[in-house]
Amino acid sequence: MRIVITCGPSYEPVDEVRRLTNFSTGELGVLLANRLTADGHEVFCLKGEAATYAGACNARHQLAFSTNDDLVAQLQRIAAQGNIGAVLHCAALCDFKVKRVQTADGEALTERKVSSRAGDLVILLEPASKVISHLREFFPAARIIGWKYELDGTREDALAKGQKQIRENHTDLCIVNGRAFGSGFMVSAAEATLAEPADKKALTEWASAWLSGK
Repeated sequence: MRIVITCGPSYEPVDEVRRLTNFSTGELGVLLANRLTADGHEVFCLKGEAATYAGACNARHQLAFSTNDDLVAQLQRIAAQGNIGAVLHCAALCDFKVKRVQTADGEALTERKVSSRAGDLVILLEPASKVISHLREFFPAARIIGWKYELDGTREDALAKGQKQIRENHTDLCIVNGRAFGSGFMVSAAEATLAEPADKKALTEWASAWLSGK
C-alpha cells in the first residue's frame, strides 16, 4: 500500500527572519513511517522543517514542508500520482498566520526584518489553511486518520472534538491525545472507540495491524 504520513510542525512567517510555529518533534510520524515501511508499505513521510526528532527515517519518500500552504501543495502533487491507500495526518500545524504587523498606533510595518527598536508591536492573525479539510478531496479512496491534541476541558470534551473532526472533514478515524484526554491515545471512529494505545509504540503497533487488515 502507498501511505502518506505528515508529521512535525509547520510555521508561518512574521517577517523574513521570525516565525510562528508549534511545539512538535515529529517523532511519532517517523516511528509510524518506519514501522509501516518495515511492513512493506511504500511510505511518503512529509516532515516539518522545524521538527527536532533526530532519529533516522526509513520511508522511501522523505519530503520537508514549511507552511500550511506548502504542505497542501505537496499533498496535491502526491495525490496527482494516484493510488494512495491511506493518509495519517499527525502534523502539528499552525491554526493562524500573520495578517499584518503594525505599531501600537496602527502603522503597518512592511520591513523584511521588523526593527527591534520599533517599540511595542501588534501582530494581527488570521486563520491559516486547514490542511485536513483538503484530504478527502485529494485522496477520495484513501483511509484517512486525523489527530486531535487537546489541552483544555475534559476527556469527554476531547473525544467530542475528535468525532466532530471526523464529521466535518469526512475522515475515517481520529487519534485523540493531550492533557485534556489524559495519558495515552484514543482511536476514535464517528460513533465508537476502536482502541486505546498506551504509548507511541503501542499506537504504531495498532496502525500496523489496522492497515494490514488484522
